[in-house]
Amino acid sequence: MLRHLLLMPMLLLLLALASCSERDRPLDSPVRLEGAIFGSFYQVTIVDPLTRGEASALEEGILAELEAVDASMSLYRDDSELMAFNQAPTGKWQPLSDALYEVLAIGRTVAEESGGAFDMTIGGLVNLWSFGAEARPKEIPADAELARRLAQIGTDALELDAQQREARRTREVTVDLGGIAKGHATDRVAAFLDAEGVEHYLVNLGGDLLANGYRDGEKEPWRIGIEAPLEDRQEAQYMLPLHDVSVATSGDYRNYFEEEGRRYSHTLDPRSGRPITHRLASVSVFHPSNAWADAWATALMVLGEEAGMALAREHQLSALMILREEEGWTSRITPAFVEQFGKARIDELGLEVADSDASRQHEQQDQE
Repeated sequence: MLRHLLLMPMLLLLLALASCSERDRPLDSPVRLEGAIFGSFYQVTIVDPLTRGEASALEEGILAELEAVDASMSLYRDDSELMAFNQAPTGKWQPLSDALYEVLAIGRTVAEESGGAFDMTIGGLVNLWSFGAEARPKEIPADAELARRLAQIGTDALELDAQQREARRTREVTVDLGGIAKGHATDRVAAFLDAEGVEHYLVNLGGDLLANGYRDGEKEPWRIGIEAPLEDRQEAQYMLPLHDVSVATSGDYRNYFEEEGRRYSHTLDPRSGRPITHRLASVSVFHPSNAWADAWATALMVLGEEAGMALAREHQLSALMILREEEGWTSRITPAFVEQFGKARIDELGLEVADSDASRQHEQQDQE
């Protein structure tokens, strides 16, 4: 009996040593941490050397950042900070977390500079069209109800106090951060990795990407694919090198429905209250911040080829647009895109800087 009692501490010590040894075991590079989040997915690829224990700790931290964004900005959680803000009495200032305030501030800036093409107060219209969890309206909204909802929305209904970090709604609007929150979450994950000393990584949050360092840990940039606007499969149209930059893409080639021969995109134009109808299939914006890239990509997608390209040029945005043609598609890029990737890369991909006159002619033909 005594012998068994003496053996117990030794067995526990061996188990503890084995556990520590497993956590200290180096993992093959790259390490991929992935899972489901926000009704989509996350995938974080890390090149830095990691042990099993370090990778586990990083994944816990990544999930904590994503959960924090969900708890703050989700419209699918009754207990989220955004839901509480939307349900607060109009005219009453509400204290906000730094994260929610910063996202609202970015969104309002893009809304103002895009002439309302990006609008966070569009939640009422999104609900009217049923582009929520089901992503498919039961019927096309009546003109009268559409006009009523459209009259409610607008950036002027959302006021921010930078000193107090507060905000208020001046009328009954529903703030919807669907066009920016995922980008903010991507930035949050990257900031967490930076704080942990990780140098070489690629964050992919449902297609929003942020690349830091190099994919070989030395000099090879990360390579990402910009999808062709195909409705039945995923296929990269362009492969681009990324280094210390993010990219967000807004497109309508998957989320849409058809009724009586007409196509309805899930992307709503806040100025008309209706789904967009132009030939622009997708817009990719490259920016140091994915929150900004996300919001700008949405705004440009709403504006269409001509107005969107003019706005992208005005703000020196690095952007790639893919447009539908009668057969296939064409692509247009901004001067900032050429500057970022270099003329040799542009020529290799067969891309060309947008011609404003050609864009205007196409848009006039679409309207006719």
